[in-house]
Amino acid sequence: MRAHPAGPLHGTIQQPSPAGAPPAELGALDPQVWPRSATRVDGELHIAGRAVTDLAREHGTPLFVLDEADFRGRAADFASAFADADVHYASKAFLCGQVARWIAEDGLHLDACSGNELSLALAAGFPAERIALHGNNKSLVELRLAVDSEIGHIVLDSFDEIDRLVPLAEARVAAGGTPVPVLIRSTVGIEAHTHEFIATAHEDQKFGFSLATGDALTAAVRVIREPALRLAGLHSHIGSQIFDTAGFEAAAHRVVGLLGQIHQATGELLGELNLGGGFGIAYLAEDDPVAADDVATRLRSVVAAECAALGLPVPRLAVEPGRAIAGPGTVTLYEIGTIKPVRLGSGGGPGAPAVRNYVSVDGGMSDNIRTALYDADYTCVLANRVSDAPPALCRVVGKHCESGDILVRDLWLPSDVAPGDLLAVAATGAYCWSMASNYNYLLKPPVVAVRDAVATEIVRRQTLSDVFALDAVLADVPAPSVPPSQPAVGARS
Repeated sequence: MRAHPAGPLHGTIQQPSPAGAPPAELGALDPQVWPRSATRVDGELHIAGRAVTDLAREHGTPLFVLDEADFRGRAADFASAFADADVHYASKAFLCGQVARWIAEDGLHLDACSGNELSLALAAGFPAERIALHGNNKSLVELRLAVDSEIGHIVLDSFDEIDRLVPLAEARVAAGGTPVPVLIRSTVGIEAHTHEFIATAHEDQKFGFSLATGDALTAAVRVIREPALRLAGLHSHIGSQIFDTAGFEAAAHRVVGLLGQIHQATGELLGELNLGGGFGIAYLAEDDPVAADDVATRLRSVVAAECAALGLPVPRLAVEPGRAIAGPGTVTLYEIGTIKPVRLGSGGGPGAPAVRNYVSVDGGMSDNIRTALYDADYTCVLANRVSDAPPALCRVVGKHCESGDILVRDLWLPSDVAPGDLLAVAATGAYCWSMASNYNYLLKPPVVAVRDAVATEIVRRQTLSDVFALDAVLADVPAPSVPPSQPAVGARS
């Protein structure tokens, strides 16, 4: 059990800091963690050729800075590794109109997990035939949108969903359309090595049809017998932020076994096998993600061997990277406000108290909920300058009224960090902006894409007027003009 989130002292029990020893070089940019273009120029962090201090002055803070070449390069890495398969970008990681257009231009497919994600992709001009719709509780409205838009696949998740979909599919066929292509999502009983809340293939959770109980086979047989539906293949997803490929290989083994059961029961040979996503990224220097090429090689090998053992043709594979494409190439910039040293009791030597500096920034759990929700680990650096000051044990926290409003739990920063300095938190491209909220009525930050030193705002900063517009009482009341933070960065450089 970890300590209380407000600090390591809880019930008078002293716990050691997990920050470890200070690094040899404070502010170093590990290439596995930071965007591919991240460099320091005269001590200042640059992303894709632009100084982050300039970006902060122009766009305010908090600010998501996305390295476009990094994002698209990682998408290309997966497309190359899975050249004989389909790469579906998992849009729940981060989606906006520009991202949808990049993914479309680069030839990838796209997964939507709601009708609104689907609507955004369609509005951005994404080809409908390259879209799949996920979700454990798709409404009739969402299913109708998918059917009418003639998207590539609907991933079926329950018997209730089949009941909702069949009449819509029958109406399409009656009007001269084609049967609706679907995949059956199977729950394969794999305990993925990840946080409980992002593991999705064990039996006791909400997704998919169980292999162990026979529901997956029953669902497949039922779909095959529905003339208005076309069972294109099977789907499996074991979780998120996974480094060990053994789980993916075990899932492939079990899903191919289901292909064999379906063939034996119905004579059908299914042509597609989607093994999902969940490929981990490096949030810290010690993280060890698996390269796209290695994942592709191992999955192909397992599927081919299992199909050969069962006398089945090898189906076309598909994977669903989201975090692995969007995550590493984005950083979040914050301005430091309050710094509060907190004594933790004795622990810094005989008679010397240990001290942790609580470094408060102008965002927090409203733009990155993952630390509070998943115990996620992040790292950050002083971004507007370098420092020769000795290291200080710090905890980077937000400005929300929650003791659990933590961005980076324990790390070493220069002891001279001060209000007005910029901090950059690495690897925030996935599940940060997309899970953002207006808690305490903070406003959602903008996203700026940078390529070849040119910065383009691809998601604008939310304004108080945007929020007031949804309030039935305040919709017609002019919102106070509160500009975003414009950091006085560089004052100490």
